[in-house]
Amino acid sequence: MNKPNQPIDVVYTWVDDGFPGYSDALQRYADDPRDSDPNRTRDNLETLRYSLRSVWQHLPDVRSIYIFSCRPQVPSWLDTSHPNINLVHHDEVIATRYLPTFNSFCIVSHLHLLPGVSRQFLYFEDDVLANSDDLMDAMFTPDGHPWVHLESRKVVPHCKLDTATASPWNLSLANADNALTKRFGAKARRHIIHGPQILDCDLLELMCREFPERVEATRNSKFRSGDNIPPEFLARHLALETGAASLAPSALSNKVQGYASVENLRLWTWYQINRINRRKPMSITLNDSFGDTPNPKVETMVKKQLETWFHDPAPWEFPA
Repeated sequence: MNKPNQPIDVVYTWVDDGFPGYSDALQRYADDPRDSDPNRTRDNLETLRYSLRSVWQHLPDVRSIYIFSCRPQVPSWLDTSHPNINLVHHDEVIATRYLPTFNSFCIVSHLHLLPGVSRQFLYFEDDVLANSDDLMDAMFTPDGHPWVHLESRKVVPHCKLDTATASPWNLSLANADNALTKRFGAKARRHIIHGPQILDCDLLELMCREFPERVEATRNSKFRSGDNIPPEFLARHLALETGAASLAPSALSNKVQGYASVENLRLWTWYQINRINRRKPMSITLNDSFGDTPNPKVETMVKKQLETWFHDPAPWEFPA
């Protein structure tokens, strides 16, 4: 079995725009309709709850679970006194000059500063779920070296993007690719998968030292912006360039990634979930693509599926 050479924590980034005051604060700073996209801040499916259940079910060797969120948010069902749970608020780690932040790139760029976090940790966005007892093995080579899991799609170079219409995500990928090209030379670089990745505190720190202007621009942006970099992408490719990690075989990355875009069209969402049930990937990502108004029938269908996958409460949940 492939095991890491040291203890491993799981780290989540999570917010819920249903908490009082959050949406008001967001609107005070938003100046682009994309900044107010609820797909990135909504927790209507309680995927964090089920993701934590999935970790308890499939990743029993994890040492601790970190949840990085903005003050004063705490899930109502979560017992933060449980010894395996570390809930850390942004203002405990992120400098005051960057707060409040609604930029996931800014938040991820601080994960290596979480107090006591393991040097290598498994990064989960809050819509990612473990779906196999073999998932941790798929994160490491037989000698304990971390894999980097990439998709088959190539990153689009900045020169081929229309900066007026391209999304901040695609522009940020191009920025990261440009930074890596200047440092290590040009090559075709691929997207990271939609799913878990091993991040390394030393590599995140190296990223901040190697690309300080890019990191500072990212941290100064309240929302994702065209001059940002995505740390989860840049740090993973930096690990490959420096030999700190190895490129995973495509067949293994395909087994790890299980992606579904959860949309208001019920039949399409049902098809994607059914495909996951047939494929049985090692992880599941349920990407919120509902738009402004989720379809209640789709919400009910997906919640029933989550309950089927991960029915048993984890020991850090308060009794219902």
